[in-house]
Amino acid sequence: MNKMITRLAAVLFSAGALATQAQAASFQQCLGDLRPKAAAKGVSGATFDRYTQGLEPDMSVLELLNSQPEFSTPIWDYLAALVDQQRVDEGRQMLKLHADTLAKVSRSYGVDPATVVAVWGVESDYGKTFGKRPLLTSLGTLSCYGRRQAFFQGEFFATLKLLQSGDIQAQELKGSWAGAFGHTQFMPSTYQRIAVDGDGDGRRDLVASIPDALASTANYLKRSGWRTGQPWGYEVKLPAGFDTSAAGRKNKRPLKDWVARGVVKVDGSAITPSDTPAGILLPAGAKGPAFIVMRNFDAIYSYNAAESYALAIAHLSDRLRGGDEIVTPWPTDDPGLSRIERKQLQELLLARGYDIGEADGLIGTNTRKAIVEEQKRLGLQPYDGRAGKKILKAMQAQ
Repeated sequence: MNKMITRLAAVLFSAGALATQAQAASFQQCLGDLRPKAAAKGVSGATFDRYTQGLEPDMSVLELLNSQPEFSTPIWDYLAALVDQQRVDEGRQMLKLHADTLAKVSRSYGVDPATVVAVWGVESDYGKTFGKRPLLTSLGTLSCYGRRQAFFQGEFFATLKLLQSGDIQAQELKGSWAGAFGHTQFMPSTYQRIAVDGDGDGRRDLVASIPDALASTANYLKRSGWRTGQPWGYEVKLPAGFDTSAAGRKNKRPLKDWVARGVVKVDGSAITPSDTPAGILLPAGAKGPAFIVMRNFDAIYSYNAAESYALAIAHLSDRLRGGDEIVTPWPTDDPGLSRIERKQLQELLLARGYDIGEADGLIGTNTRKAIVEEQKRLGLQPYDGRAGKKILKAMQAQ
């Protein structure tokens, strides 16, 4: 029996090794096919060879193509983690620390400092989390496997051109699985088109230069239709019997029309009627918070085409200006956790002996599995592994 198991293991190991070799060969073949395409986009053969030498695929990025948190996470969880008190406090510190740079950026591009800093906060936690994946590895893999290969090939070539021009250095090239990188997580092609030299050193370096990153972010919003001095929108209260079929970010009509329908600010005060196009955003349906959104919300949305993402930046910008939290409760009996609360939950799980790694506030597979076990032990259905207020309070009570 032991001999049979040993032989089976050897066969499986051999099969795995052959599969890996075949994958490596197909990747090298793909890179060879990409070389002339890169040349047609202005990437020299020497540049291509230099940065693809020894490059190996990372197939784990394919699993992330269909699991973006903006589309898979409940809005109350998404906002709780992105717009918590810690991020607000740190953002206000950044506004003070970089006041001169932000004033210059605002004069040049017409975008207010709070919005620029809010993008920075959501995208990289003010420069603390750029992403850990080697950019060329991720983009090279996505250029050869999975869906949207043509799109990722364009980003791969754009990265090589940035290296070729000297704007960025290879050792700095780490970012998200999809290729976004730097302080405000530009995609390489966006970097090529829109990045600007904010510190006057002759380079557009969104990794090492905060002024470059802040100026480039403002330039992006300006080119996306930002209107100086106008709000992105604000929370509102809908009248009883409001026809929700009229809602939607794209379904804009003059603000005076919404006023005529009985829409008021969330505190009950009247909205000044005007011809400004505005839509009603209901991110959690009719029973959740409602927002009037205008052109500047669309400019934020263009940065990453998800309404939850745009709302996170818009709301954080309000908080950085001294605004309040969202007033209307989310339609859930299990609200989301801030990053500090997520760490507290993980510390409780670690104290109970669960092997989940460090308490970093990031809810991964091991943390979710541990939460499921605690939900079962405590009788908290459904046993879904969700990190919410219910499980945290139940564990704290014990």
